[in-house]
Amino acid sequence: MMMIIRCRSRISLARTWTMLRTFYTVAEECNVLPEVVSPPHKESANEKRLYRRLSELGATGGTVAQTLNQYMREGNFVKKIELERCVRELRRYGKYHHALEVIEWMDKREINFSNTDLAVRLDLISKVHGVSEAEDFFNSLSPQLQSRNTYGALLNTYCKLKMADKALALFKEIESKNFTTSLAFNNIMTLYIGLDQPEKVPPLIEEMKKRKIHLSTFTYNIWMQSFSLLGDIEGVEQVFEEITRDKKETCNWTTYSNLAGAYVKAGLVEKAESALKMLENEMEHPSREAYHFLITFYSTLNNQEQVHRVSSLLKSSFEITSNMSYRIILQALSKVNDLEGTKKWFEEWESNCAYYDTRVANVVISCYLRHNMVEEAELVFHGSVKRSSGPFVQTLVLFMKHYIRNQQIDLAMKCLETAAAQAEIGNWYPYSDSVDVFLEYFEKERDVAGAEKLFKILQKLNCVDDKVYSHLLQTYIAAGKTEPDMAQRIERDGIVVTPELGNMLKKVCLV
Repeated sequence: MMMIIRCRSRISLARTWTMLRTFYTVAEECNVLPEVVSPPHKESANEKRLYRRLSELGATGGTVAQTLNQYMREGNFVKKIELERCVRELRRYGKYHHALEVIEWMDKREINFSNTDLAVRLDLISKVHGVSEAEDFFNSLSPQLQSRNTYGALLNTYCKLKMADKALALFKEIESKNFTTSLAFNNIMTLYIGLDQPEKVPPLIEEMKKRKIHLSTFTYNIWMQSFSLLGDIEGVEQVFEEITRDKKETCNWTTYSNLAGAYVKAGLVEKAESALKMLENEMEHPSREAYHFLITFYSTLNNQEQVHRVSSLLKSSFEITSNMSYRIILQALSKVNDLEGTKKWFEEWESNCAYYDTRVANVVISCYLRHNMVEEAELVFHGSVKRSSGPFVQTLVLFMKHYIRNQQIDLAMKCLETAAAQAEIGNWYPYSDSVDVFLEYFEKERDVAGAEKLFKILQKLNCVDDKVYSHLLQTYIAAGKTEPDMAQRIERDGIVVTPELGNMLKKVCLV
């Protein structure tokens, strides 16, 4: 049986643009939950304290259950709505394990779940345990609880994972049950964008209009994105004009963010800056996500002055500047090559952060390495090691890539070896282009020992394929060495022997 190749390839520029727009223009809940506007809510002091404890679990240790039980023992009464808001915030910042544990804690106390709660739980199960367990959870629900919401959550899961056949089959089932809403159409359109088939989005919009299905803000945004990906800036502008003319109530800052993104992609700088100004004016209340978008795109436009202005505005608008906000700011400053600003904001974050997030430090390390400031990058790394328990796989990868660029293969190999030792099996794979550099280097140097050392690392990471074996065999041939057991190794790893591989194998095994 042939082994599955799991080495990752680099993300293309177009794909990066798609992900960036999707990340900053759409709250994930829009694809899982009913499209309703929550009433304004001012957090109580108790609620803030509870969320802070839960959000800091990565640094403080312990479990969600222990934290909630201790909070109750201190005499605090926890309302269901407070727990739901904690779940929402944990999800927003990617802390899916902890969000799911909150829901499981609620379940053990037999707190009644709404259909919306069940949809959120299904979504979290898919993220934490995978799609199979999410399907099991859905199938375990009674027919009454297999509602529009839970169907929508499962459809969202399929679409995010680009499981087209399952997604389209489930969409038909949703239609047969009269559960079809704009949310279901949005998910299918997101699927087509993910499959690089943006041309399939406009016909779905026409179908929605024909059936008088409400076009939400998200619907208009993804419609604009489809035209942008098709290179049809006139189509983007026509959609924007329709929103502002006929659907003003659905027009918010995300609409302008999509418009700006389309202009940036098309190289229309002045129009992009105008859209960003409209975005800022459209915000009725300060929004972290909106500020993040502004900072990111001003950096893309290489407008250092605006990056600083909006970063300061973000900081002054909220009581706490989150780790994510600092990361966005530092990425932007790095992009505009503001080394002094990068150092200033990073030192501010280090002195104030409640939880040391190595991803923030990695932004600065990457910036320094890009400018060949290796000593400065190492100092940041050493600081991370002192304040965080790791793992530091991604940090080591940054150093590895730097050493590869500078042809320091021995140092790059040490970084790869250390990263592999820290990585959990199945959770990390080196980029294929980095692996190629190592393979080609050892083959060129006729270094069998180095090639075998690399092979063992890749084998540990389940990242061995016919290409790796081909380079290994070529290294043996170049060095004039043999390996009688090579055929058994190839068979044991489930590699299909092609004629080309077979010819090299004969030379190495002397068969």
